[in-house]
Amino acid sequence: MKAKLFSFFLLLLFSGCAEKKSCPTVPKNVILLISDGTGLSQISSAYFYKKSDVNYSRFQHLGLITTSSSREDITDSAASGTAFASGTKTYNGAIGVLEDSTQLENIVEIASRKGVKTGVVATSSITHATPASFYAHVTDRDFQEKIALQLAKSEIDFFAGGGANFFNQRSDALNIIDTLTAHKFTIETSSLTSIEAIKSNQKQGFLLSNDGMPKMSEGRGDFLSKATMLGIEFLHQNETPFFIMSEGSQIDWAGHDNDTAYLISEVIDFDELIGAVLDFAAEDGETLVVVTSDHETGGFTLSGKNYTTKEGEVYSSYSKLEPKFSTGGHSATLIPVFAYGPGAEHFSGVYDNTDIFRKIMKLTGWDKN
Repeated sequence: MKAKLFSFFLLLLFSGCAEKKSCPTVPKNVILLISDGTGLSQISSAYFYKKSDVNYSRFQHLGLITTSSSREDITDSAASGTAFASGTKTYNGAIGVLEDSTQLENIVEIASRKGVKTGVVATSSITHATPASFYAHVTDRDFQEKIALQLAKSEIDFFAGGGANFFNQRSDALNIIDTLTAHKFTIETSSLTSIEAIKSNQKQGFLLSNDGMPKMSEGRGDFLSKATMLGIEFLHQNETPFFIMSEGSQIDWAGHDNDTAYLISEVIDFDELIGAVLDFAAEDGETLVVVTSDHETGGFTLSGKNYTTKEGEVYSSYSKLEPKFSTGGHSATLIPVFAYGPGAEHFSGVYDNTDIFRKIMKLTGWDKN
């Protein structure tokens, strides 16, 4: 009975736009969700450990991407983030620049010229590699103080995450909170607020921790979903078109730590974000949702638990999982892509991570004169 109800829900979800309006072929809005460090095994873990329905199951259009950077077979988040944001390969550590330091125009800069409102959300510092790739241009991802200054002067209209120390506890003693304010941002540093409290602000930022946000196990709660949906509400006022990138940053950190419990809790949190975004997109009917990752971290796998017989023979059980890691770094495995909404079918197949940018540009026409 439960399976039948879920199938019925899927039917309603994917036919919903026909009742509200004719299904558009050109997306007005784009939501890009990035689960840093997430490969197929990380996603698979949700199907074994989440106690409610897995929202990844709501997609009908799936693809795979290759992720190598310009110099290395295995990418980092900076090079991959730049590929998503600018459609061009660069070296590991570079954000929004080519090998010769030439700046690459990113999707936020391009879309803003068309009147599209833009935002970034992360559970890391907002100056971390992935979110920074959508507004900054630096030769080294570690230049987070420089990235913070560039955020203040960027086209971004909404942001939420951690990283306050890079704005107000800097080595150069500058207070970039003041710079943000001078560039029309209203900044909150204590907690997320309601849309009623911020809807009249020209730009809005939330800096809610000194560096990264707390882990789920440390009480972060539903920050990622709430911040993303608040950003969507803020950017989409008066039906204004918008682009938002929201990152579940700490799946990657858990992979580096080879910490299974940490990883699974972060994957489940990201899946809850997917659910909230798909609910919005199903109702809106004009929003393209793309879900992917920059790379896989940890060489994570869902293997069987090992047992030893009385005779000393080791065997692997097929009835009990024992997730394992093969590395403390990244891997080169292909990464899944999930898409929903107008143009979602174009994200099926196998292609390069730079094509995410190209597909969004082609579908929206934001890069057209």
